[in-house]
Amino acid sequence: MPSTHTSLHFHLVFSTKERAKLITEDLKGDLYGYLGGIVRNLGGVALAIGGIEDHVHLLVGLTASHRLDHFMRELKAGSSGWVRRERNPSFSWQNGYGAFAVSAANLEKVKNYIRNQADHHAQKDFQSEYVELLEFGKIQYDSKFLW
Repeated sequence: MPSTHTSLHFHLVFSTKERAKLITEDLKGDLYGYLGGIVRNLGGVALAIGGIEDHVHLLVGLTASHRLDHFMRELKAGSSGWVRRERNPSFSWQNGYGAFAVSAANLEKVKNYIRNQADHHAQKDFQSEYVELLEFGKIQYDSKFLW
């Protein structure tokens, strides 16, 4: 086969340091736009970005040449640097992240999930949501190292 064809979509989740409520309403739009710009500049496609005060979700399409760890390092460092320079000098992301593979058949479902974070979190906190994502993805974890 003379060419490469991939469908590599990831649901990415990461929180502010110590889950501090730093993503204010006036920051959200600009932050999400900045995150989308970083994704684009790194050669990916941002399909959805959302979240609440203490964490963000992104649905991104990546290429076969992306290394997820490098992509996440650039995404988090670039966005936290921008927030610190432009809005809040004490802003930081928590170490680590969640990355969940998404099939093409589930892209719309995940987009809707990300877009409706405020409604979702009216009933569930971030920690409960994250553990559910880990369990749904059949990812083994030790709860003493989650937070």
